[in-house]
Amino acid sequence: MSSDNLNRKQPIVRWFSAGRAGDIADRESRVIDVNGTEVAVYNLGGRYYAIEDCCNHDGGDISGGWVEDDVAVCPRHLARFSIRTGAVLAGPAYENVHSFPTRVHDGEIQVRDDRN
Repeated sequence: MSSDNLNRKQPIVRWFSAGRAGDIADRESRVIDVNGTEVAVYNLGGRYYAIEDCCNHDGGDISGGWVEDDVAVCPRHLARFSIRTGAVLAGPAYENVHSFPTRVHDGEIQVRDDRN
């Protein structure tokens, strides 16, 4: 292998598949890996949203809980997060979780890693 090939940086994947549109039932989620981060992808009435799947209160998964309107409720201590924005709405969580852009491209739900 030439030294040019060794010195090239590997491209960072920016869009990740979360399955086909319709695979995630309304008000349900699916967890995918986005560059080493677990991300919960939610279907709210046919629109898809993605938030980091880690409650910053104690590190538990948010997706193991339930959905109330457009709010994800953490199953461990009932912290509440906006599915649309990742904003923490009720403690004991204390910080927002990252919200990732989503799209449906050729029938596939995709999540973009917009972190630098």
